[in-house]
Amino acid sequence: MKIEIERSELLKPVSRVQSIIERKSSMPVLSTVLFEASGSNVRLSATDLELGFQEIIPAQIVQEGSVTISGRKLFEILKESKTERFIIEKKENNWVFIFDGVARFDLASISPDEFPTFIEPEGVATVEMEAETLADMINKTIYAVTMEEAGFKLSGVFTEKVSIGGRSFLRMVATDGHRLSLIDKPVSDVDVLELGKGVMIPRKGMSELNRLASEGERVEIGFKEKECVARQNNALLVIRLLETKFPDYQAVIPDESPFPISLKRSSLLEGMRKMLILSNERYRAVKITLESGILDLVSTNPDLGEGQEKIEVEFTGERIEAGFNPRYFVDVLQSMESEIITMEFTDSAKPCVLKGEADQGFTGLIMPMRV
Repeated sequence: MKIEIERSELLKPVSRVQSIIERKSSMPVLSTVLFEASGSNVRLSATDLELGFQEIIPAQIVQEGSVTISGRKLFEILKESKTERFIIEKKENNWVFIFDGVARFDLASISPDEFPTFIEPEGVATVEMEAETLADMINKTIYAVTMEEAGFKLSGVFTEKVSIGGRSFLRMVATDGHRLSLIDKPVSDVDVLELGKGVMIPRKGMSELNRLASEGERVEIGFKEKECVARQNNALLVIRLLETKFPDYQAVIPDESPFPISLKRSSLLEGMRKMLILSNERYRAVKITLESGILDLVSTNPDLGEGQEKIEVEFTGERIEAGFNPRYFVDVLQSMESEIITMEFTDSAKPCVLKGEADQGFTGLIMPMRV
């Protein structure tokens, strides 16, 4: 194989797969990018066996063939080079020659025959989504996915179709047991998606979907058995779905809230960030007291001291006092766009629910904790 290719064409996909390729694996070939040259294009592939990514880019094909190249080293070469034209040539014994007109590199490689076979699922029913819509759904849920190794059932974003008021919506839900985020969006032809009773998209897969959405105006997405398939222009992403059952999340969402209050999102976000200053692993709660038009935030750390902030709100109900993790409020509020938000309380033992008019279909729920 021998190709001549523009640096600008190559840098983007090679940069794109840095988060996919495995750097510490029992299979060294997973740290490489597979190049397959034919006709007037090169197909780049990368996988960690759970995610697979391919992109077709134009190139001058001097000799057809295939080769694997270290994804990390190729990225560093492209990043440091200041020239635009690259020559990549496969040599004997799986060595690769890379020349940018100034610098040359001879890199040891792995036989392309060892690269895992990339199979695109056939007959996948897909819908086309606005990239901005998909990104918004991911950004409003991914932060609530558990990071704990023991939480396999919660290690992804649950995705399903729901019917509300006779209309069909695509819903994404994530929880780590301490908070929950839910977002519904109307998507054209969503009923054609084969989602069954819902699927679990792993956290890493959601991150890659988000990257794909950031690269264009529309994304084609579909599901088939155990895989999610997404396309954007000449790029293809295949994600292996998690085989686990998501818990009954509906049971923790309050049916009604007798104590709703409205306030500026920026005021609450700034207040919660201040409460984080004194928090650590042992003391990470903020005590919220709501009474007589004042939302009182207090953070106490016996080793450091106490922080307090009062926010004026419209509230005339009974006094409510509860403890929450301020980090959870910061995560939710940062993902929202509404200038004015609603905080909904039921009592000190029930979750706080956050909503906003500019964040249609979104519900952020935070469970209370002891203070």
